[in-house]
Amino acid sequence: MNLVRLRTHYIFSTGLLTLLDSVLFHEYFYYALILSGIVSVIGNSLIDRIGHKEIATGYGYIPVRTPLTHTIPRSVVWGIVSVVPVFILLLIYYNGFSYHEYYFSLSNKVVLLILLNGVVVGPSHLFLDVFTERGIYVKKYGRWKRFALAHFRYDNPLANGLAIIAGAVMIYLAYL
Repeated sequence: MNLVRLRTHYIFSTGLLTLLDSVLFHEYFYYALILSGIVSVIGNSLIDRIGHKEIATGYGYIPVRTPLTHTIPRSVVWGIVSVVPVFILLLIYYNGFSYHEYYFSLSNKVVLLILLNGVVVGPSHLFLDVFTERGIYVKKYGRWKRFALAHFRYDNPLANGLAIIAGAVMIYLAYL
């Protein structure tokens, strides 16, 4: 797993989530930006850490994606799992550590923003991966097959640069 590529996922997903959040709740830009950044880092890291394994080849060890996280339905599930720590931290922030209070004091908008970010972060990760040489997994005739729209190397500076610029542009558009 390459840090440069992960950084690309972080920025692109943060931009996409912030833009989506600002369209729905335009009065919460800075909150949405911070929340989107946290969800992006947790979600993309989780998807890559769990969904990659290393196999030995004649050229050394190479990272390989697995269908565990690199399918669209499973990426949504892992994205939702990735927002659980955010829910817990916000509940602790709002309620403190008192366990006798059983009410959920987060507003409906905050809960909706967090869930929306969780649902979108996984597919946004796969959107970038579908342009790499190894692609993502789709089910075809009962078996997992790789699918790619393009075959850029995962560390291609042009492809990563374009995704980072797209993420930055989406953050700027969300700010407007």
